[in-house]
Amino acid sequence: MGLFRSRAFSSGNAANFFMVASLYGAVFFMAQFLQTAKGYGPLGAGLRLMPWTATLFVVAPIAGSLVSRIGERPLITAGLLLQGGGLAWIASIAGPHMAYSSLVPPLMLAGCGVSMAMPASQNVVMNAVGPDAIGKASGTFNMVRQLGGVFGIAILVAVFTGGGGYASAQAFTDGFTPALGVSAALSLAGAVAGATLPGRRRATEMAPARAIPQAEGGRP
Repeated sequence: MGLFRSRAFSSGNAANFFMVASLYGAVFFMAQFLQTAKGYGPLGAGLRLMPWTATLFVVAPIAGSLVSRIGERPLITAGLLLQGGGLAWIASIAGPHMAYSSLVPPLMLAGCGVSMAMPASQNVVMNAVGPDAIGKASGTFNMVRQLGGVFGIAILVAVFTGGGGYASAQAFTDGFTPALGVSAALSLAGAVAGATLPGRRRATEMAPARAIPQAEGGRP
């Protein structure tokens, strides 16, 4: 527990928790929305989620290369804001009679956001500890990820159950819309946690001070 005294470690794990809670909850319901409300089969629903998931293969490597240049805080904060914005966009337009094409832009927006935040959150947690604590930090990071996923799905299911059901496409949408709104709010909470990360230190601040060479007799 002493690792949580580090602001970078605590904030990074908090951002990771809310990021995964938002993501897993949204994934859980998006596939059902495409099948229950839109009438696609399992394979068709999976293929139509590609604009969301395929962004990981393009954006994540770019974001990983940018971490050393701009630091983790802007990537996590901006990424989770994008994910929250994309999910809120979907919640605002979701309906049984909507065209699938209208889902593509917000899915891509949300996918690009989480693809930015994911490698940065792992990087900040691992770099917040010394080499002797890497195993503990990795275990904690993965535990927080699992807890976040369970928490997000549980919260969204509770919200969905309060307003919707599976009796019809409209009944499902009635529960799906507020549930995805909560998912967007969880992502925004992760962005707030990311904004509390320490700023990136300049190379000149990180370099150790060098002693002034002294000549014999103690004079410079």
